[in-house]
Formats: sequence, structure tokens, C-alpha cells
Amino acid sequence: MGVSEKSYMMRTVASRGSLVQQLLQVLLFCSLVALLLQQVAAQGSWKVIVENAGIASMHTAITHYNTAVLLDRTDIGPSQLPLPNGVCRNDPDDESSKHDCTAHSALLDLATNTIRPLFVQTDTWCSSGQFRADGTLVQTGGDNDGLSKIRTFAPCPGDGDCNWVETNVPLQNGRWYASNAQLPDGTQIVVGGRGIATLEYVPPNGRGTTYIPLIANANDAQNDNLYPYVHLLPNNQIFIFANQDSLLYDWQTNKVAKNLPVLPGGPRNYPSAGSSALLPLSGFNGWADVEILICGGATYGAFLNPGAALPATQSCGRIAPLSANPGWALENMPLRRNMGELLLLPDRNVFIVNGAANGAQGWGNAQNPVLTPVLYNPNGAPGTRFQTLTATDIPRVYHSTANVLPDGRILIAGSNTHQFYTLTGYLPTELRIEAHTPYYIGAGARPVIANAPGELAYGARFTATVDNGNAKFIDLNLLSAPYSTHSFSQGQRLLQLATSAPAAVGGGSYTVTATAPPTSVIAPSAYYMLFAVSDGFPSVAQWVHIG
Repeated sequence: MGVSEKSYMMRTVASRGSLVQQLLQVLLFCSLVALLLQQVAAQGSWKVIVENAGIASMHTAITHYNTAVLLDRTDIGPSQLPLPNGVCRNDPDDESSKHDCTAHSALLDLATNTIRPLFVQTDTWCSSGQFRADGTLVQTGGDNDGLSKIRTFAPCPGDGDCNWVETNVPLQNGRWYASNAQLPDGTQIVVGGRGIATLEYVPPNGRGTTYIPLIANANDAQNDNLYPYVHLLPNNQIFIFANQDSLLYDWQTNKVAKNLPVLPGGPRNYPSAGSSALLPLSGFNGWADVEILICGGATYGAFLNPGAALPATQSCGRIAPLSANPGWALENMPLRRNMGELLLLPDRNVFIVNGAANGAQGWGNAQNPVLTPVLYNPNGAPGTRFQTLTATDIPRVYHSTANVLPDGRILIAGSNTHQFYTLTGYLPTELRIEAHTPYYIGAGARPVIANAPGELAYGARFTATVDNGNAKFIDLNLLSAPYSTHSFSQGQRLLQLATSAPAAVGGGSYTVTATAPPTSVIAPSAYYMLFAVSDGFPSVAQWVHIG
């Protein structure tokens, strides 16, 4: 072989080696891109589902007809959603529009993303609410002519004609910025409000109203005791938190059962606006592990000095209120945040969304919106519990809401940091509604609830059939439908049912036997979303009624 032939062969081998190397580089690049796309998908995605709802919802609740009730103030002037057929609201007490032919409430059909205007007469500004056992939304208080009002909304399908009803039975104390919780006896406890340091029951149960020193003592120049955090605990006591203080309240005797330690880190309630959640309860341990999580808030003085842009709080506090010596364990979120909302997800993680990094609640008092949601794993080791997720590009600050949907997505609505609708400028009034698709949708085969009872009796065993499940373990989790307003989901609770090991029935289907919650103390009678969770992936929920 001559020199030229050897040279040619060497060049050919080198060329082939180069091609192989290039091919490997391309394959490596494609693998990295695929991995990156998987990571991005795992962090979730955002989509606007309604370009203009006509109102900015400051109160939102999901009904068992798969509709969302949207509710704003009535004294905000005309909305962008006309009432039908020439219907108008005439209110001589309204501070903005005595004659108003636009809607201030609406019903969103989650199947079609269509909006139907609803009629509400009295002012619902900064009111409170909760679903009762039959699925009717009870809505309490507000401002001006709505201060002592009790309203009801009996839901219907999206194409129905259900609407608000203003009852003739008033609250015993007028309430503005109060919080509600459903009780085991079917009544609701309504706690606090501006200038009101009492609690009462709706409908009245003979216990009257009770003065709560904690609510009064939490008053400061900012009134950081508004929208107190209220949770029904498995021992049938009520956890109440305002400003930095909390207690256990025995609603059956109308007495304070125990005062709890102060949570460090500044005020946590309106207008400083952190958020709170009762962490998931489990039937596997007899509902015994009870913990409260409170995250975020504002630096004291942020509400009084809106131009100062004081930084939001970064810490979360976690407490086991029923332990012998309860104390707060502190941990920092990845981002400072006030006006965020803590949502319990079907897989028992916590989703933290909305809010701002500076300022406080109130008109024109929010700066630097936090666009990045955060995932919190309650079962993770301290220091490993938080994960940042995909950011939205729509700021959601004062008067925004967040709700978990039956398909596992997160519905985000509202945001209005102005006295009236202001559609231009910094942080304009937000009329768009968007949905966040979490990390657990589209990342794998979701289980399907093929069969489950629609009615559950307390303590009864029942069987559910689940397709696409895992042969080793399938969770059945019940999630309530809370009332979202002012960074707090009133009535939110998630219950992990005690279940048997899955039994294969063929064709990729499994049966799971579960035990329903034992009493209305664990699960107040209501409609709940039943999720099957397998390998971390939740099904679309089936609505079930308990009680």
C-alpha cells in the first residue's frame, strides 16, 4: 500500500470517527433537550382560559356541579359584565352606583369556560363564606348594606338558572373581613371582622355570640387581626390565629381551651396577609397527626406606609397544636411573599401561589408581584421541602383567588389593588382567568376512578375500582371545596383514607377498599372531591357526599 493510499484510509477513518463523534454529540444534545423539557413539564404550565370574565373575583368557590362561583364587590361601579335582559340593581345605599345594570358575581362553567352573570343585591366586599352539607354556598357579611347580610347560592349545572338569594335573617354582629368554618353540627362558626372581637354561629344554634380576647388583643394600628385563620381540628376544637397569636377554642362550651405560643416573624393576617392551611390528615394513623402551616406575611408598617415597599416575610411556621407542648418550627420559603395562598393538592403536597414580595394588602400597597409558585412537601426533611415551579406572566396580588379544580388543575382569578376597576397602569385590575396545570398532569399515566359510591356514610367501608393504578398502593384522598378570599381558603381540608392493598381485577384495573371518615368532626358533612393517587399521579376527581 502506497503512502497516498495509507493517507486516504487514515483520513477516511478519521472522518468516520468525526461523524460518529458528531452523531454522539447530537444524541447527547437531544437527550439534554428532552430532559430539560421533562423538567419544565414537571414544573407545570399556565393557560388563560377566560380572556375577560367581566369581573375581578375576590371570592371564588368550586361547586359539585363543576362550576366556579365568582364574586366581587357591588360598590365598585359598573363591571364589564352586563346583567341579562335589562335586569338592573337599584340600591339607594350604594356608594358608587345607585342604578347598576352590570353583574358583580358570575358562574364559570369549567367544562366550557363560559361565564354566566349572577345577580347579587347587597355589598359583598371582603365577606366570608362556606359550603353547608347540601352543597349550598353560605355567604356572610360585607360592607355597607351587606354588613349583616347572609346570602345563599344553591348551585346548579353551568346552563342552569341558579342565582343568589338574600335571606331575611341577619348576622347577630355585622362582619367585614371575617372567616367561616363548617362545624360538625351543620352550622358555621363565623369569627371576627373589622371592629368585632366576637364569634357567632350561622344559622344560630342557641350559643349566641362570644367575645374572643385574642381577636381584640391582636388589634394594632394596622388591625392585623382581620380574616383570622380558623380550622376545625380532629379533637372537635377550633384553631384560631390572628396577627401572631393563636388558641384552641371549644365551640361546644364557648370557652378558650388553650392559648398557644406566639409565632415569630411579624403579623400574618390581613392586611399583612400570609396564608394558612391545616396539613393533610390521615386515616392510617387514626387522624392523630395534626399540624398547621402558616407562611408569609408583611413587615409591620407596610400597610401604614405603602410607599416604603417594605419586604414581605419569608418564613413559614409549623405547629402541632394538639401536642403536649406545642411550639412553632420555622423554615424559610425560597421567595419572600405576602398575599400568597396555600392550597392542598390531591397528592398531599402544598401549592403556594399569588402575592407580592413587597408591601401589604390594600389599594396601591403591593409592589414586585411574585410570579413563581412554590411547592411544599410536608413529608420532606427540613431544608428539602420547597421547590420553585414554572412562573406565570400575570401578576396576582390584592383581591386574587386560587382553587383546586376536580381535574387537578389550579384556577387563578382576580387581582385588583385599586378602589375601582383600573384597566391600565401598574398592576391593573385583572379580568383574565387562568389555570395552572401542575407537574402531576401529563407526566405519566393518570389513574381513573372507574367506579366509586357517590354517597359515603361515616365510618363505613366502601370499594372503589381504579384503572391504570399501581399494583402495590393506591391512595384515596378526599379534598373539600373551600371558599378562597384574601389569601385564605376557608374550610380547606384534605383527608387520606385508610385503604387496603389494591386487588387486581384484570385489564389494568384494581379494587381498593377504604374506610370513610369516622365522624363529622373529621369530615363535616359536605361534598368532597375524591381523588385516586397512584405513583404520585392523581386521577380526575369524583364528587362524593359525606354525611
